[in-house]
Amino acid sequence: MRSATAEDLVQLPALEAASDTLLEGLIGPDSNGSLTRAGALPPPAAVAELASASRILVAGEPPAGFARIEEVDGQAHLEQLSVHPSAAGAGLGRLLVESALQWAREQGYRSMTLCTFAQIPFNAPFYRSCGFEEVPEPHGQLREVREHERLLGLDDMGLRVAMRRDLNPT
Repeated sequence: MRSATAEDLVQLPALEAASDTLLEGLIGPDSNGSLTRAGALPPPAAVAELASASRILVAGEPPAGFARIEEVDGQAHLEQLSVHPSAAGAGLGRLLVESALQWAREQGYRSMTLCTFAQIPFNAPFYRSCGFEEVPEPHGQLREVREHERLLGLDDMGLRVAMRRDLNPT
């Protein structure tokens, strides 16, 4: 696991797009099982947007997965976790999450949040297995993140939840 380089950043939008194909048939499907135009996921982040992230961690060379970390409500926020389909199911996502949590601890954050689909096995159930718990009523900037997702149409594709994990449980 390492921090992304400028060379990595230019590869990440294609990696995110490839990772999004894992959701086909699981959210917003039409009768053929493909994502409908109305149910299309937002486009991958642009290189400039990725470059401005608080931290991007990548796994592999070239990258087979990445974690994009931002700050929301003064705490770490896992904005994006993407794993290439060819590497799915091999533990890379869990390694990226653990690395993101470790980075956040080292930066002094007390918690990490994220937003995800509630019923997709490699989304909320996966994050629960990583120690995240659902935030029933997000507030502050986390509520703003959820509202932004709703405006993007993500809520039309399936139930979304905000989740949080304490980084220094007592």
